[in-house]
Amino acid sequence: MSWLIYALLSAFFAALTAILAKIGVKNVDSNLATAIRTVIILLFAWAIVFFQGSANQITELSKFSIFFLVLSGIATGLSWLFYFRALQLGNASQVAPIDKLSIVLTLILSIFILKEKVTPSVIAGIILMVIGAVLVGLGR
Repeated sequence: MSWLIYALLSAFFAALTAILAKIGVKNVDSNLATAIRTVIILLFAWAIVFFQGSANQITELSKFSIFFLVLSGIATGLSWLFYFRALQLGNASQVAPIDKLSIVLTLILSIFILKEKVTPSVIAGIILMVIGAVLVGLGR
């Protein structure tokens, strides 16, 4: 499958995650909800790794890769903690678009940190995404 199919599946499951989380976080401490979700993700991810037979590659990881994967894990954990709290306090239809400003931030960071190319259409897209997220998330 191409990257686009995987990206579309990711978007679908991210949307489903928001709806299911909003339902599940009702009357539950948001940090506890995040911890429960994280355990499920942990078990699910390791089951896939063992099923695919790629667990043995762990010994081949460089310290560089491990360092950045650990940082990524910390960032993910913080994102989830804040996301679940936001879902608990707000409407999913408002929280999700603001959360998706991460797309804009990813584009900006990829330009400065990863030195990815910026084109006028990318700049226009960033502006439109910000406008869209603000209109949908805060326009009530």
